[in-house]
Amino acid sequence: MSDPRVWVLDAYRAGERTQLRALATALGWPFEIKRLSYRRFGLASALFLRNDLKGVALAGSDALAPPWPDVVLSIGMRNEPVARWIRDQSGGRTRLVFLGRQWADPRHFDLIITTPQYPVPERANVLRNALPLHGVTRARLDEAATLWAPRLAHLPRPYLTVTIGGTSGPYAFGPNAAARLLRDTLALARARGGSLLVSSSARTPAVALDAFAAQAAVPMQLYRWRRDDPDNPYLGFLALADEVIVTADSISMLAEAHATGRPVHMFDTGAGRSSMRHDMLCAAGDAQAARALALADTDRADHALGASAYRALMRYGWSYLSRDISRLHLRLVQSGRAVWLGDPLPPARENVEGDDMARATAAIRALIPRG
Repeated sequence: MSDPRVWVLDAYRAGERTQLRALATALGWPFEIKRLSYRRFGLASALFLRNDLKGVALAGSDALAPPWPDVVLSIGMRNEPVARWIRDQSGGRTRLVFLGRQWADPRHFDLIITTPQYPVPERANVLRNALPLHGVTRARLDEAATLWAPRLAHLPRPYLTVTIGGTSGPYAFGPNAAARLLRDTLALARARGGSLLVSSSARTPAVALDAFAAQAAVPMQLYRWRRDDPDNPYLGFLALADEVIVTADSISMLAEAHATGRPVHMFDTGAGRSSMRHDMLCAAGDAQAARALALADTDRADHALGASAYRALMRYGWSYLSRDISRLHLRLVQSGRAVWLGDPLPPARENVEGDDMARATAAIRALIPRG
């Protein structure tokens, strides 16, 4: 019997595209990536749960034509009406798999694969994984290690890999966070007696990279992110890490760091009442500890209009419109899979129950009848 036909309705954010491609590749079936161009004011179809292409600029998009797929993989609100339209054209045969958080009720899809930061309701067709899907496999890490080990051999071990994100959701990342990240990272590096492998992303503020570039206390390899750079050392830095420090704004980078099997330290980009640790304690229901932490924290938080607006939305708006990554932080800390930078490492990380990618692919395969 031939393999199912799979379409990937491409995401419009880089991290989401990574998740979709990783899932499609892990399925092991041939797939086509459908890149869509969206109309500027084309959200009405998603908001009103329509099944149409009115939000898509067809002239600038890949063709959506028969033969229709057996499975559509997608993510993002704008793609929801497109996926439902494809299912209608197939006579209801196409199965719809969505990642993350969808706008419509889960009953409009065959499978939702989500993670703790999204308030997706419990349904029989909702799979709640511990971390986002990603393409960091042991084989890819081993290949990257072989490539990058000779290039970094001049640096003393152990290697502390630092992956830096930026402002995200309610957490601003500015000069105060940059200074604290450098301070706490250097403290750990001195204690370990090793070197730093520092990698940035598209969201990383220049002030953070400039702070690391100016330090001379610890041996270091620093990479400034460039779009479509074939020599980006991110995977190599992860592959060679003895420990990983991740700014905890990025759940994708946290998932990829966890995939290395090395100890993971989360850096809290906030401070005081706007810190990630404060929000995590609130999520755990320990308001007293959250207040005590906020009062004891002498560091200063950064401020950004977008971050303040997002925090107001989380507090006063409809919670379904926002994501609360403190739930994911709580799960990582409680399971021993990560610690906050500055806290001692646990004796051993617990065995993760199953594998997120394996669960996801098994759930998709179960949707397709096989003769």
